[in-house]
Amino acid sequence: MQELLQIGIGLLGGLAIFLYGMKLMSSSLQEAAGARMRSILAAVTKNPLLGVLTGAVATAVLQSSSATTVMAIGFVSAGLMRLPQAIPIIMGANIGTTITAQIIAFKLSDYVLAIVFAGFVMMSLAKQQKAKLAGTAVFGFGLLFLGIDTMGGVMKPLAENPVFTAMIAQVTGVPLLGVAVGTFMTLIVQSSSATIAVLQNFAAQPGPDGASLIGLQGAIPILLGDNLGTTVTALFACIGQSRDAKRVALSHCLFNLSGCLLFIWFVGPFAALVAAIPPAGAEVEVIARQIANAHTLFNVIMTGLWLPFVPLMAKMVTAILPDKGDIPRNPLGTRDEIAGAAA
Repeated sequence: MQELLQIGIGLLGGLAIFLYGMKLMSSSLQEAAGARMRSILAAVTKNPLLGVLTGAVATAVLQSSSATTVMAIGFVSAGLMRLPQAIPIIMGANIGTTITAQIIAFKLSDYVLAIVFAGFVMMSLAKQQKAKLAGTAVFGFGLLFLGIDTMGGVMKPLAENPVFTAMIAQVTGVPLLGVAVGTFMTLIVQSSSATIAVLQNFAAQPGPDGASLIGLQGAIPILLGDNLGTTVTALFACIGQSRDAKRVALSHCLFNLSGCLLFIWFVGPFAALVAAIPPAGAEVEVIARQIANAHTLFNVIMTGLWLPFVPLMAKMVTAILPDKGDIPRNPLGTRDEIAGAAA
């Protein structure tokens, strides 16, 4: 019991450090480049492919898909952008957010404290605002990896716990359960980057047989759930906004939900495809990179599938959320008309 309590505290503490580092890095980058990104997003909306690229770059720079999504919702709400123009940006944001998982897959454990120290010195001694923001971003980047290392350290005893490994085996054997776990984790933490980082760390723990505790095929359904759970942030952001802004958030949800419903049937083949992508090596050594590659590949494939059908998605979300004056008429007539016909 004492050991489980220590593991729980370690996981929560590591997650708190990770989230704080992520917030520091993201907020400083947004302050430094946010205004420029807002102007670019507002200007580049005519070409859907350009919209995807812009959304991806904006999210990679700002390190926050939520920031890009909220910007798009704000533009639509203000009438600066139409729904079909915002949807490709949301798709691009989904691709851009995978950069975080790719960065996390690099093993920077030996340099974490040096990065934290360098960032602290920069933000403490710098006199210019841009230099301070850069230092804060570096400091947050270091804390992000420090949190990951903390979580990884406390997870090691779990890999040797037979009760826990038996429970994980149940999750890995039922893809829908994995999706539910990933969705629930992201709903609680409100950051898919954080839950994917936890997944990467957990998957890198060796089980009793020396292989990954969960394996790539067991990690992919949880990854799909992480993608689904992150749409809740956009749904929260559209509360009190215009009808079109709510449709933007719904399109984000529809995009990830459709991907989840599609890929859940092809977990095995998809895992084989991802495993064929370099690097090669022992599973526990490369699985963090494989999870990052699966995250990127999933969003790129879904964007490729949906991009030609952006007008269709716009019609779908408009049908689900019609304008208040466009409520479909009852084919039998109004209540008064039905009563009159009966009389």
